[in-house]
Amino acid sequence: MNKKAILALLIAILIPVVSYVLLKSYSDKATIMPRKLLLDSVSTRIVKGKEVTDSFWHRTANITLVNQLGDTVSLYDRPGKIIVMDFFFTRCPNPCPTLTRNMRKLQQSFSNYEQGRRVVDSSIVQFISFSVDPDRDSVAALKAYANQYGVNPDNWWMLTGPKKTIYDFAFNELKIALIDGHNVDTAFLHTPSFILLDRNYVVRGLYDGRDSVELSKLARDVGLLMLEKDKGEKSEVFASIVALKWLWVIIVLLIIGFIFILTRKPGQIPKQNN
Repeated sequence: MNKKAILALLIAILIPVVSYVLLKSYSDKATIMPRKLLLDSVSTRIVKGKEVTDSFWHRTANITLVNQLGDTVSLYDRPGKIIVMDFFFTRCPNPCPTLTRNMRKLQQSFSNYEQGRRVVDSSIVQFISFSVDPDRDSVAALKAYANQYGVNPDNWWMLTGPKKTIYDFAFNELKIALIDGHNVDTAFLHTPSFILLDRNYVVRGLYDGRDSVELSKLARDVGLLMLEKDKGEKSEVFASIVALKWLWVIIVLLIIGFIFILTRKPGQIPKQNN
């Protein structure tokens, strides 16, 4: 095979492969992911003579409390799951009942039917409601409240515990006063917001739990975070290329075409039938 044929072979292979990689890259960038909200620090370093900026986003620390079933549970007990959380108390006249009903709708949206009945898919999202009045919201009170609103405990915890622990978590870890934008009372936390955490416990969104449009956006963002890849994971682009049979058909056809063109003798004219 001469040099021109080898060059043709390389071009035939590279064109579809490069085209696919570019399309894959631009399509990924076209998706607007939920932004990270809490920045801890920024550092710069020099890599190959160029300045590179690294952003370190705040990772929510773990917290251990008691749920409506009387079980001691921790935020980190459900690794790999996206988390939606809010703050409430059982004696709250408004907006807590609305928040609870809307959280239940979200929980039901991540479910499917098995043998004619609705079954909650607990593998994707963990819902957490923190009581801001834990002194009066005992396990029994939370259990009665959960039963009243049809809360499924498989992936929805209603938590109680020391008030200081809950409030420190809200203000120092979630930084609710900073991201909420409302005048949040540090003495008695009362906010209508749903908070979204990704699988690395980084805050990725704040949504008004009373607003149907905001709830739709929250559900969409949960779906996007499900598809988000960890930067440490290996790229699947080339594995996808190998799996695309149509791509290899195009490559073979291009190879045959290029070789046919370049191996024809100069000046050769196809015969024409009279």
